[in-house]
Amino acid sequence: MGTEIIGYVALVSVFVIGVIGGGTAVFFFRRMAINRQLRAAQRKAVRAVAEARVESKEVLREAKAEAEKIKSVTEAEYRERRSELQRQESRLSAKIETLERKLEGVEHRERNLANKEKEIESIRAHLGEVRDRQIKQLELISGMSSAEAKQALLETLEVEMQGEASRRLREWEAKIREEANSKAQEILSQAIQRCASEVVSETTVTSVPLPSDEMKGRLIGREGRNIRVLEQTTGVDLIIDDTPEAVTLSSFDPVRREVARLALTKLILDGRIHPARIEEVVAKTTEEVEATIYSAGEQAAYQVGVHGLRPELIRLLGRLKYRTSYGQNVLAHSIEVAYLAGMIASELGANVAIAKKTGLLHDIGKAVDREVEGTHAAIGADLVKQWDKSPEVVQGIAEHHGETTTTGIWGFITSAADAISSARPGVRRESLENYLKRLKVLEDIADGFKGVEKSYAIQAGREIRILVKPEEIDDLGAMRLARDIVKKIEEGAQYPGQIKVTVLRETRAIDYAK
Repeated sequence: MGTEIIGYVALVSVFVIGVIGGGTAVFFFRRMAINRQLRAAQRKAVRAVAEARVESKEVLREAKAEAEKIKSVTEAEYRERRSELQRQESRLSAKIETLERKLEGVEHRERNLANKEKEIESIRAHLGEVRDRQIKQLELISGMSSAEAKQALLETLEVEMQGEASRRLREWEAKIREEANSKAQEILSQAIQRCASEVVSETTVTSVPLPSDEMKGRLIGREGRNIRVLEQTTGVDLIIDDTPEAVTLSSFDPVRREVARLALTKLILDGRIHPARIEEVVAKTTEEVEATIYSAGEQAAYQVGVHGLRPELIRLLGRLKYRTSYGQNVLAHSIEVAYLAGMIASELGANVAIAKKTGLLHDIGKAVDREVEGTHAAIGADLVKQWDKSPEVVQGIAEHHGETTTTGIWGFITSAADAISSARPGVRRESLENYLKRLKVLEDIADGFKGVEKSYAIQAGREIRILVKPEEIDDLGAMRLARDIVKKIEEGAQYPGQIKVTVLRETRAIDYAK
């Protein structure tokens, strides 16, 4: 097919050339050349076809061999996958059989459980019927309903539990009290032994001796002008009565009273008594007393070893030199409390410097308690809070009388040191009226409880013994009564040191032989 196409193309080409050339010879030669080319092309085409046939046979042979190879590999993979699928199918079949057997076992167990539940329900119903019959029989035998029996049982258990709780509480209290007393005695005994301070007991000086009764007239002056100026400049009342060779000074402010005493003493010694001289002497004496107050405050802080106090606190501390409490000098008491608080803190492993500062400043509120509303503990805490940045000191001052809801270590240390200093025998004096009033308050508190027959305050008000009615209060009730009375005394009474509460329950059997 290819040879015919080539020959046809050659003839057409020769024809076209012959027509265009117009020469026959030229056409003839050209035709011969074209024929030769045509034959050569035919030979090449034949050879190409032969070669193509050979190559196609080779490619076909290779393709067949590759196809056979692929076919064998594919058949091997197919056989392997088929065997794997057969193995998996076998495993699945085994698992299915196992699951079916387990399912049958579970169903069997469920049926057994359902049957057992029915049996349990029937037994429970039977037990309920038996219980109801027994309860009815017990109610008939005892003559009480089930509610009444429960109440009686609960009451019996409550009494037994109260007894057991009281017994254990008594054991715990005894153990804790023994340990606490032992530790407290050790700490306090060491603190007291190490504190070698004097017993300072003073009363406010309110009288000034005169060299003669003639001096009374000079103090009064013409138409009373001298005494009026003296009272106005000092702020105290000068009482001139029939007391021989003495006048009395009256004022609630101890510093003013001291200024008036010193000024009056200087005027008596100088002899020049007139309004101008009185004002001059009072002014100088006021400056001297202020300097003495500041010096006393500095000396107290230096003596205790408390440094860094603000001048305002030192001045207030010095004012306590002229303040007394139950006849005890408050500044000397504060110094002693500072020593004791430091010793107690040392035994407890607390900060000694904070304890000393708290003890020294614990009663600083008494310097201004006649001018400011509130207790001296609260006033002192507010004053120290203004000029000192130590919250522990403020806390200890506020808590040392138990007036706050909580009490920390500094409050306990300061309170213990304060009690040691103020409750030792001979340290404080108390007027007979206040003493009797305090005893009456203690007895009234005890008599206010139910079951109390009589109460007696003894040991100068440091112990109160209470006789109770044995038919109304048992032994456990006596213990509870003692704790309640202690709480009531702590809340509603003021007293130095501590008060021992003893509750006595006595049962007497009396008969007569006739």
